[in-house]
Amino acid sequence: MTTEEQIKSAASVPAARNWQRYVAALIWLLLVGSFVGYSVIAERSPTETLQDIVGLLQTPFGPLLYILIYTLRPLAFFSAIVVTLLGGAIWGPLWGTLFVIIGSNMSATLAYGFGRAFGQGILPEGDQGAAGGIINRYADRMRRNAFSTVLIMRLIYLPYDLVNYLSGFLRVPYRPYILASILGSLPGTLTFVLAGASLNIDDIFAGNFSISAINPWTLVASGVLFIGGLVISRLLRRKEED
Repeated sequence: MTTEEQIKSAASVPAARNWQRYVAALIWLLLVGSFVGYSVIAERSPTETLQDIVGLLQTPFGPLLYILIYTLRPLAFFSAIVVTLLGGAIWGPLWGTLFVIIGSNMSATLAYGFGRAFGQGILPEGDQGAAGGIINRYADRMRRNAFSTVLIMRLIYLPYDLVNYLSGFLRVPYRPYILASILGSLPGTLTFVLAGASLNIDDIFAGNFSISAINPWTLVASGVLFIGGLVISRLLRRKEED
């Protein structure tokens, strides 16, 4: 790369990062504005507005809307855990898991695509804190063996969207990336879907929530999966350090 090309590349990084921040800010403004606007026009309290949103997700078109929300989630940096818990609370273990798997992998695909297109502006380069250390540690391995590296990164609970963007930035092959994402994210998906399914969302909105209303079996299953995931994560981290 010539000196002129390096200067142009360096100059494009802040612009790309600012572009990403503007998109995230715009999405948040639209979400908050829509929420507040609906509450004022319909004369609903914030809790009642949330209840209306959940009610909309419980309609026949709700799963499509939920998958769309999950797909666009990484653009607004919204927590995947919250959306996953909501899926389990609304549809239960079976359908909740199905909709979460579809939505999460579509969001992973979207972030991967953005990483390919705007990776130099989105991801830090060099040794820039924890994120930069992760990139330096795994970048070469992802180029050599995308499937096993992405699988390990998912199983040790590295930041979900960082892995997505990094995979796109490094232009790793899509098929091994998405397959490793599906398999590696499954323990975490089941954990939080079951945790959400243990709650009765109608009781929560009605103000009748109590510990006795929690489904003990799904909560125990969620806890077992969570502990199992932590054990696997610790073993893999030790292996990585060795």
